[in-house]
Amino acid sequence: MTTLRSNASQDVIPIATAREELENSRRPGRLLRLPEVLHRTGLTRSTLYRRIAEGTFPKAYSLGGKIVAWAESDVDQWITARLSR
Repeated sequence: MTTLRSNASQDVIPIATAREELENSRRPGRLLRLPEVLHRTGLTRSTLYRRIAEGTFPKAYSLGGKIVAWAESDVDQWITARLSR
């Protein structure tokens, strides 16, 4: 097995693991379309857009034309915050 040695702490990290960590740090999260956001949150379409206007729900990203999506991490954080109340 090929390894990568860190000069600072002399820790040994397998190259495959180091490569995987690098790829994961660059990989963007999933984007969720409207039906998935409505399913996950349990909100209606009108309530979702009202909360976006009020600033109490994450804004959507425009993907071009009339297509919008939300970052999965933003939606998950919103859900977690709601459950911890």
